[in-house]
Amino acid sequence: MLKGLYTAYTGMIQEQQRMDTLANNLANADTAGFKKEGLTSQSFDTVLVDKIKDGSDPYQYARRIGPANPGVKIGESYTDFTQGSLQVTDVAMDFAIGGKGFFTIDYTNKGGEGSTFYTRDGNFQLTEDGYLVTTDGDFVLGKKGNGTEKIKLDPTKNVVADKQGYIFQDGKQVAQFMITDFEDYNYLEHYGENFYYPVDGAKETNADGQIFQGYLETSNVQVVAEMVQMIAVSRQYEANQKVIQTYDTSLQTATQLGRIQG
Repeated sequence: MLKGLYTAYTGMIQEQQRMDTLANNLANADTAGFKKEGLTSQSFDTVLVDKIKDGSDPYQYARRIGPANPGVKIGESYTDFTQGSLQVTDVAMDFAIGGKGFFTIDYTNKGGEGSTFYTRDGNFQLTEDGYLVTTDGDFVLGKKGNGTEKIKLDPTKNVVADKQGYIFQDGKQVAQFMITDFEDYNYLEHYGENFYYPVDGAKETNADGQIFQGYLETSNVQVVAEMVQMIAVSRQYEANQKVIQTYDTSLQTATQLGRIQG
């Protein structure tokens, strides 16, 4: 087996995955509250004896079973939760969180099953009944004692929210945003464009973020930086491709020489 072919092949797989991730980041550069994602790489020496006789990896990826399979392996995907810039909209139903924390959403899937999701996208609106909902119609949750409730307002009155998340109408407090934060964002899974949900091990903590009415948090994707990375990924993919082409040419030459000598 020509190990160089396998090394180049796994490098191409890695760069393809990175390109897909960068393309998704660029596609959501204008999505409010979107957090860019990335991939880590694991070199051969870091996974040499990580798993023995493991059949969980798909056949086209590098197997962690020893020196017969050198190359690079996709480590894990990660999300960059760096805060995006706050954009002024002057729309009463637009809200942004300055600092840490997430809006709490009562999400309902197509099957009618409900779940609690979290988002940094504060592009909300009022229904005819006065419920505060996301652009997809999912209810925004507020605090009620030690629990939560769907935020319901009077659609005929002005809405004012302070930085602590209290919502007022006619000078009276009528609701409060339920801002939730977590100790470790590694226990949050990405869902859709800008929703997140906790997995086993996630622990809630006090959120220190402030609410800004009439603002939206933009995506933290830097288009120029992502484009530069895409160029680098493309060149690295081509370099691995040339290695395979070189091996192919060498094999053809060796085969022809073997036939002549035979």
